[in-house]
Amino acid sequence: MQLVFATNNLNKLNEVQALIPKHIQLLSLKDIGCFEDIPETQNTIEGNAIQKAEYVKNNYDYDCFADDTGLEVKSLNGAPGVYSARYAGEQRNANDNTNKLLEELNHKSNRNAQFKTVVALQLNNKQHTFTGVCKGEITVAKHGKKGFGYDPVFKPNGQNLTFAEMDLQLKNSIGHRGKAISKLVDFLNSLR
Repeated sequence: MQLVFATNNLNKLNEVQALIPKHIQLLSLKDIGCFEDIPETQNTIEGNAIQKAEYVKNNYDYDCFADDTGLEVKSLNGAPGVYSARYAGEQRNANDNTNKLLEELNHKSNRNAQFKTVVALQLNNKQHTFTGVCKGEITVAKHGKKGFGYDPVFKPNGQNLTFAEMDLQLKNSIGHRGKAISKLVDFLNSLR
C-alpha cells in the first residue's frame, strides 16, 4: 500500500516513518511532485488536517494522510492553538514563536499546556481522523537541541526532560503525534 504523508517537514516525516508498518510505502509531497503550499485556512486543528488530506486526494489522486498540531496553553485561553506555526508572524519561525510564547507567559504562574495532533486520513474515498494529546507544562527557559518547534519549552507530565532533550523513541511513545499516528497505524493494520 502506498500512502502520502502531506508534509514538507522532514522532522515530522522522520518521526512518522519510524512508526509506520513496513507494508506501507510512505511517500512525501516531494515524491508525488507536490511543491505548492497546501492551504491551511481552517479555524481548527482538525479542520486544517482534513483540508490538507483532501487537497492531496483531490489534486493528485493519492490516498493520503495529513496532520495538524497545535500547542494549547491554558493561561493563554488555548493560544497559540491552530496558529502555533504562525504565532510570531507569517515567517513561521520556530525560534520567534517560542520566544513570543515565553514572553507571554513571563508573569503567569499557570504554565499548563497540551500538544494536540489530529491526523486526517483519506483512504478509499472515506475520511477518518485520529487525535493524540500530550499534557504538560511550559518551562521558563529553553532546554535541549533535539526536536523542533516548541519542543525546547514543553515538558510532558511525569517527565524531567523537555521534548527537545528526549530521544525520538521516548518522544514518540509519549508524545501527541506518536499517539495520533499509533491510532492511524492500528486502523491501517486492521485493514489487512
